Amino acid sequence: MNESIPVVRVTEYGTAKLMPDVDRERAWLLTVDGAPQSYVDLDEPTYLEFEYARRLGYVLDAVAEAGAALDVLHLGGGALTLPRYVAATRTGSRQDVVDADRGLLDLVTEHLPLAAGAGIALHAADARSWLEKAPGDSADVIIGDVFGGSRIPAHLTSLGYAREAERVLRGDGVYLANLADSAPFAFLRSQLATFGAVFEELAVIAEPGVLRGRRFGNAVLIASHRPVDAGALARRTAADAFPARVEHGAALRQFVAGARPVGDADAVPSPEPPGGAFGIG
Repeated sequence: MNESIPVVRVTEYGTAKLMPDVDRERAWLLTVDGAPQSYVDLDEPTYLEFEYARRLGYVLDAVAEAGAALDVLHLGGGALTLPRYVAATRTGSRQDVVDADRGLLDLVTEHLPLAAGAGIALHAADARSWLEKAPGDSADVIIGDVFGGSRIPAHLTSLGYAREAERVLRGDGVYLANLADSAPFAFLRSQLATFGAVFEELAVIAEPGVLRGRRFGNAVLIASHRPVDAGALARRTAADAFPARVEHGAALRQFVAGARPVGDADAVPSPEPPGGAFGIG
């Protein structure tokens, strides 16, 4: 393809657009209905442009010995940024990517092809339905990054969903999710309460300004049955170009206090971002 020309395609769930980055020769930004979804550098798959993706990458680096292969389930595909990252940093990993938008998967693989032998299998399916059929104890990491437009669908926010994720993870596995909210954090607190009812250990990574309620933004949820190395994560996130904090333990329990787990009947999508929160140009 001519790498100077954006590619636009209407898919099952919106209008997807791939735009070349003028500053990096084979790097592309994916937007859906104008909202940035993913950024990929085909020549440097370990380069993570978006802050939330870097924070997920920091956790992925910490969940096992450096370079060790992992079985990773990605719920939500985008431009396959994190699957490419894992394939580059943990050779031999087996990865499944589940995305309901078949047209988006086709667009991405057509114009931003995966490296040969990447070990990444793509599945056009609803994330919850696919998870419910997945074998138990089959994943080391599950990453939830599913957005319908700019909101996480309700059926991926409930206690039933969290229990399915826990079932599919191995005993020392880790669940990660990209969430978004703002003060008074009704959604974020409910998600922490929901996953805290299933997993023994929780942590959150977010920018201080978001945690202080100054603006709408992303928060990375970490849930597992084993403690995360919060100190190591804190050092890496603090050294980022956009520093973030790692909240866990007593401080996080205080933040969640009073929030209740969400049942399927009560589940709602994540909040609508305010105008301009994530859009571009």
